[in-house]
Amino acid sequence: MMINRSGGRACREITPEAAAALVKSGDWLDYGATFNQPDAFDRALAARKDALYDVSIRNCLSMRPRATLEADPERRHFAFYNWHFSGYDRKKHDAGLCHYIPCHLGEIPDYYRRFIERVDIAILKAAPMDAEGYFNLGPVSIWHPAVVERATTLILEITPDMPPVVGTHVRVHRDQVDYLIQGDDTPMPELPNAEASEVDRAVARLIATEIEDGACLQVGIGGMPNAVTTLLLESNVKDLGVHTEMLNDGLIELYRAGRVSGGRKATDQGLVTYSFCLGSRASYDTLRHNDDFLCRPVDDTNMPDIIARNDRVVAINNTTQLDLQGQAASESDGHRHISGTGGQSQFVRGAYASKGGKSFICLASTYERHGSRRSRIVLDLTPGNIVTTPRSDQMFVVTEYGMVNLKGRSVPERARAIIGLAHPDYREELAREARARRIVPAHFL
Repeated sequence: MMINRSGGRACREITPEAAAALVKSGDWLDYGATFNQPDAFDRALAARKDALYDVSIRNCLSMRPRATLEADPERRHFAFYNWHFSGYDRKKHDAGLCHYIPCHLGEIPDYYRRFIERVDIAILKAAPMDAEGYFNLGPVSIWHPAVVERATTLILEITPDMPPVVGTHVRVHRDQVDYLIQGDDTPMPELPNAEASEVDRAVARLIATEIEDGACLQVGIGGMPNAVTTLLLESNVKDLGVHTEMLNDGLIELYRAGRVSGGRKATDQGLVTYSFCLGSRASYDTLRHNDDFLCRPVDDTNMPDIIARNDRVVAINNTTQLDLQGQAASESDGHRHISGTGGQSQFVRGAYASKGGKSFICLASTYERHGSRRSRIVLDLTPGNIVTTPRSDQMFVVTEYGMVNLKGRSVPERARAIIGLAHPDYREELAREARARRIVPAHFL
């Protein structure tokens, strides 16, 4: 399906420099997300920074440095606003050059259609035009259809390495495009898979025992969720479905191994449903023209009511800190923003509402900072920390020391169960603090 946009556009090919010359001071630009973010245009825009001021750019999960950010270290010309941080974006936020936009990722298309007032120019990477006159935006749909609809001017940066994929809204006809620029032959960025630690594997073993034949998987980013897919490859679980926001290497390996059929899904039966892919070159090649996969906008993958249409949804996501009430802080370290809400809370709710569904929030019990070990399970969240998953939504919580289901448990019962998931070195202190704050009865041991 093509993206709807008023027709009759010129679709003229121009140079990146000519495209950058279209930008005026005060404009709002949209760079899309991940490897749809432009490079040739970005470099050309950075080169004319001294002629511009107050240019605002929305982007998400930068996979390589942004020339406009690097050229403007004092933020005199460009302001970046980001829907979800990569490691690069986090560093720029620490330097005061990038700001987060609070969101549920699945709601962002609606933000563009209802609340965001201006998209003066959208610049997205795309594969070369096919014989029918369509450009393919590759395995990144997310909110791009809404951006294309709203953009006053649409520029596509043509990238030979972009793999054309099958999707509901990944194709844009030339009549919907204002300008084309030629990108370079830089390979698509890959997301390396960190080696799973023993803690990751211990958590994964607990979660894997809860996954049944026919389960429908959503897996978040990180070592622990990836460790789960590795264990499933070693198990006898079969006939799995996939309905996920992010498609990673682990899920694609399950597909290649014949464990994913999608036959028991109610939505997109027989297909792997995703909104964007980040992983290895092998994964991108697997998606190329592969009609076993369906790339959908994020409001089709992340809204809880859509997730819940499938039975036995299993949602597996990370957090970085958990308090004794069950609140999970997954996106910040105090007032320092590190990632984003993403789709975590939407999949937590969607999985719970699914018939036979299960949501897992996983974390290592401790972490190291400045040579000192600290507990991720705490009485109170770090001041300024953002709650990503509220206590009322929390279902299964997993560390290397066990797994508990918090649904239906009182505050004292929750605290007892969560303390049991902490590293043994911290349990006594946590129990003492819980008694002092009357979270648990005085006789609690």
